[in-house]
Amino acid sequence: MKTRNEIRQEVRENYASVAQRTAAGDCGCGPSSCCGDGGAELSEDLALEMGYTREDLAGMPEGANMGLGCGNPQAIASLRPGQTVLDLGSGGGFDCFLAARKVGEEGRVIGVDMTPEMLSKARANAERGRLDNVEFRLGEIERLPLADGSVDVILSNCVINLSPDKPAVFREAYRVLRPGGRLAVSDVVAAGEIPAELLEKAEYYSACITGAASVDDLESMIAEAGFVEIRIRPREESRELIRRWSPGRNLEDVVISASIEALKSAG
Repeated sequence: MKTRNEIRQEVRENYASVAQRTAAGDCGCGPSSCCGDGGAELSEDLALEMGYTREDLAGMPEGANMGLGCGNPQAIASLRPGQTVLDLGSGGGFDCFLAARKVGEEGRVIGVDMTPEMLSKARANAERGRLDNVEFRLGEIERLPLADGSVDVILSNCVINLSPDKPAVFREAYRVLRPGGRLAVSDVVAAGEIPAELLEKAEYYSACITGAASVDDLESMIAEAGFVEIRIRPREESRELIRRWSPGRNLEDVVISASIEALKSAG
C-alpha cells in the first residue's frame, strides 16, 4: 500500500503534466478523459455539463477553463460583494476568477494549489485577465498557508477526493473559516464498492476515482472537524459526465458528483 506522501506526489506529478500539456495547446480535460481533438471547445462543453453557464465562461482568460472538475461550487456558494474566498486546489484559476466577479473589488479571492506548474498557469491567467483581487499560493490543502479565521467561503471542485488525509483537509478548512463561514464543494463520492482492479491502478487515484469517500464517511469527517448544517447531495445527472471520463469502464457506477455544504457555527 502506498504511503500518503507517495499518493500526494503521484497526484502532484499528474497535474503538473496536465498543466504542461494545456500550456502546449493540448486538451486538459482531465487525467482519465479521452479528450480527442476538442481543445477549448471540448473544455467549454464539459463546463456546461458541470453546471456552469455561457455567461460564466464569457470573458474568462484564455486557458483558465481546463475542463477539470465535476460540478459547479459557485452554484451553492452564495457569494457576496466584499467577501474573502478560498479555493482549494485552484488549478488554472477558473473558479477563482468566477468568484472574483462576485465579490468585487472590495472582496478577495485566494487560490491554493500544490502544483507549481498550475500556479504559474493561474498567475499568468490572472495577469491576462487583469484580476487584481485574486492571488495564488503554493500549499497543500491539508496544511493551508492562511491564518485562522481569515476567509468567509471555501470552494473546491473535485480536489478533496485526491487528498490522502481528508479529515485534515476539513480540519484546516474549519480553522481558516471565520465564524459563520461556509464550505461549498463539488466533489465525487463513492456510489458503490470500488472494484479491486481499479484500486490496484495508481492512475485511478489521480483520476478522481479510487480516492472517493462514501457520503456517510464524508459526513463523519466534516462533523468531526466541527462543522454544522452538513448537506451532501449526489447529482444523478453527473453520471453521463463521469461516463465520458473513460468510456466503457462504467466509472459512473463507481463514483458520482455531489454538492457538499457545511457551516462553521457563528458562535
